Formats: sequence, structure tokens, C-alpha cells
Amino acid sequence: MKKIFVFFLSFLLLFPTVVLAEEISEAPQENATQTQEVEQGQSEENTSLIPSAKAGILMDAATGEILFEKNKDEQLAVASMTKMVAQILILEAVESGKIKWSDEVTASENASGMGGSQIYLSTGETLTVEEMMKGISMASANDATVAMAEYLAGTEVEFVKQMNEKVKELGLKNTQFKNSTGLDEDGHYSSAYDMAVIARELLKHEEILRFSSVYEDYLREDTDNKFWLVNTNKLVRFYEGADGLKTGHTDAAKYCLSATAKRDDMRLIAIVLGEENSQVRNSETMALLDYGFNTYQMQVVKKKDEVVKTETLEKATKEKIEFVPTTDIGILVKKGEEAKEYTYDIKTDDLKLPVKKGDVVGKIIVKDKDTTITEGDLTVTEDIDSLSFFALFKKTLQDIFAGNASI
Repeated sequence: MKKIFVFFLSFLLLFPTVVLAEEISEAPQENATQTQEVEQGQSEENTSLIPSAKAGILMDAATGEILFEKNKDEQLAVASMTKMVAQILILEAVESGKIKWSDEVTASENASGMGGSQIYLSTGETLTVEEMMKGISMASANDATVAMAEYLAGTEVEFVKQMNEKVKELGLKNTQFKNSTGLDEDGHYSSAYDMAVIARELLKHEEILRFSSVYEDYLREDTDNKFWLVNTNKLVRFYEGADGLKTGHTDAAKYCLSATAKRDDMRLIAIVLGEENSQVRNSETMALLDYGFNTYQMQVVKKKDEVVKTETLEKATKEKIEFVPTTDIGILVKKGEEAKEYTYDIKTDDLKLPVKKGDVVGKIIVKDKDTTITEGDLTVTEDIDSLSFFALFKKTLQDIFAGNASI
């Protein structure tokens, strides 16, 4: 009888171990499947870079090349990372001259009543566009976002339409916005890949880094209502090279982050979605960035603002026009690989004056023999306009007296 009892007790003690072993035996199958999904040059161990995230991606900002992915196209809540599209529209409005940084924006009752992250705008309070942008970028302020949405489009509803139009322009298929702030709402979603493309588009407006890279600052500094801003993205203080971009947190989205960092000639974009807490969010984002910086490097073919072509213009305020890349043009290579020699072609548009610095006026196409490797946009080094009638008449007279023109 005693022997039977000992055997039965031993069986009970061993049984949980048997169940656990069965559960563990399923894990390699899941990992194998995930590895197949990210088969593009990634090792199996890399799938553990962001084990807690629902989805994520690591992208090279210059080329758009994907270095790591996990459920990159899954439609998920993205919380305040939504605001990156609002920031794009604000920056476009400033750059086009529609608004100025010094413009004063008055908070409506609707804007001041927004919950969640905020800079505590009161109804009727006025801040400049620059101060509003500071609040959006550093404090993820819902009230400032809605105030800017109303200032630019009349209503937040109309502004959200413009946000969705911008998403379509970028060719994104897994993003739809219902509000400008990212607060939880049915039908409001994006994906890790779409967020990376949006972040890449935002980074084309370099002034965003003037706001997103600052760790702490103040609003209403010369008033009795001084407000201390601390960047919700802690990586800008603690991770080498980090200078943006946007955090997010709601009940549905959990903890999310769109981070960017630059070292040497390489800028990376890392996205994580659906993390359990901010500590894991930050650590897994840094793991992605570490992987990228430790594994890859950028071989620059042409630097941003390096003149690649010059043309002569007639009847223009400048006789010569210089073409330069809008960003560094380079090839992403694994560290330790031997540098290769590349050629490039320049294709410029038929210019219609006026042309402003920043306007896309051509392409630089990088080739390895006859194979196109990458390409980038070209712009001009300065604004150029058509000569007025009187300026053209004066120039003609000067050319005649100088013997440069026939009568």
C-alpha cells in the first residue's frame, strides 16, 4: 500500500512538468512561422528583439529599407502617434507660408475641454503656433492638437479629413483616423509599417527635430501660470543619437513609440506598438535601434545639399541654377562588407518659374552597373523667379552695352 501511495504522489508531482513540456514544444513552431514571415535576411534570434510588442518595425530613414519587422501590417490602435500626421500638416502650412510660427492661436471650448495629455489650455487662451507645436511634440497635448486643427481647417472634423487625405497620398492602406489626437475610437487605427512611413515623411521636415529633440522646456514662461514641459519620449535624453519622434498611450493601444536616432551618416526609425508599460516600450525600442546601428552602416554616394548639376537659365533672377539632393543619398550595407563603387544619373524636370528651395525638381538615380539601387529627390539651392519686364529690359540694355547681345 505504501509503495502504491508513493507511486501515485510521484505521478502527481510529475504531471505539471509533462503539461509544461507540451506547451514549450509548441513555441519553436510559432517562432519558425514568425521567422518565415520576416525571412528577408533576418536570423531567427532577431525575432526576439521585441517579444512583448504586438507589432514593430525598424526602417532606414534614407532608403526606406526594412531591417526588422513583426506583424508590420496588423491594424492596431496607435494612440498619440496619430499626431505625427497632424504635425506634418502644421509644418507644411508653415513652409508654404499659409501660417507663421508667430501666429496666435486661440483655444476654443472644444479644444480646452480635451482630456488625456494636455497643456491645460483655458477657453479663449492664446498661444503662438510655435508654442502649440511645442506642446504637441513634447507633452503630446490633445488640447493643443485640436486648437491647431481648428486653426488650420476650421473644425477638427475637416482637419481629420485632411489627415486621411495625406495618408492616401503616402499610399498607406492600413491607416484610418477618426480624430486628430489618437484617443481611442472605433475605426481609428494604423500599423507599424504605416507609422514608419509617416515618421519618414515627418522627418523630411527637419524643423520637427527642433521640437522633438528637446527634453525639457517651458510654456507661459513669463506669466504666473508657468508650465514645465518634459518630453514624454525619454530616449531623447538617455539614448545616443535619439532626437524624436512621438510616444503614445491609451487603454486600447497600450504603450507605443515612434523613435528616431542618427549616428554618423545613418538615421533609423523604430516603431513598437502594444507594449505593456513604458519601461518595456523604451527597452524594446532601444533593442531595435541597437540592432540596426550594430549591424548596418550607410555608404553615402552624395551628401544632402551637394551640388550634382548646374544649368543656365534665361529670363530668371539667377543665371545659374544648382541642383542638390534633398537628403543624403546612400546605400545601406552590413558592417564589414567592402565598399562598392556606384554611378548615378541625374534627371531634372522642365522648370516652370518660380521655383523655391525645397521644391522637388528632379531625381538622382544611383546604379550598380545597369541596375538601379536607390534614388532620391533633387531641389534647388535658392529661390528663383522670373525677371520682371523692367528687370528684363535693364538686363538686355546691360548686355547690349557690354557687347554680349546683338541689336
